[in-house]
Amino acid sequence: MLFVAVFLVALVADQLSKWWIITNFVLYESREIIPGFFNFTFLTNNGAAFSILAGQPALWRQVFFVTVNVIALTVIAVAQRRIGKNDRLYTVALALIAGGAAGNLTDRIRFAYVIDFLDVYIGSAHWPAFNIADAAINVGVALFLLNSLMLEPRREKKLRLQVPSV
Repeated sequence: MLFVAVFLVALVADQLSKWWIITNFVLYESREIIPGFFNFTFLTNNGAAFSILAGQPALWRQVFFVTVNVIALTVIAVAQRRIGKNDRLYTVALALIAGGAAGNLTDRIRFAYVIDFLDVYIGSAHWPAFNIADAAINVGVALFLLNSLMLEPRREKKLRLQVPSV
C-alpha cells in the first residue's frame, strides 16, 4: 500500500505540474521565482538526462526510451517484491523511482518528448532544466543508496551482535 501511495503521489504531482506549465506558459517562456537562483522555464527534451541521444532519429529514440522505461519499471516491481516488502525505506525509494519513470514515460507516449521546467542556476551557470519526475527519481536513488550503503549494513551488524554464536 505504501508503494502505491508514494508512486501515485510522484506520478500525479509530476503530471499536474506539467499540465500547469503547458496551460500557463508558452514554450521557452521563463518566470523568475527566486531571483538569481530559480525560474520556471518551459522546455522540452526529446533526449534523456542532459539531452543525451536528443539528436538521434525520432522513431528510434522513442522506441528506445519507451522500452528502457518499461524494463526499468519491471525491474523496480521485482525489486519491490523481493526487498521492498520488508523495508519501508526501500519501498519509498523504489516507489519514487517508479513514479518518476512513469511520469516521464507518460510524456514520451503523449508528446514524444519530456516536459522540463525547473531551472536552477547561480549567475549565468544553469543546471540542466528538470521536472518533478526527475526529482523523484533522484531522491529515490539517493534514499536507495543511503539505505543500501549505510543503514542496512548497520542493521546487519547490530543483528550479528545480538545473535549469540554457537
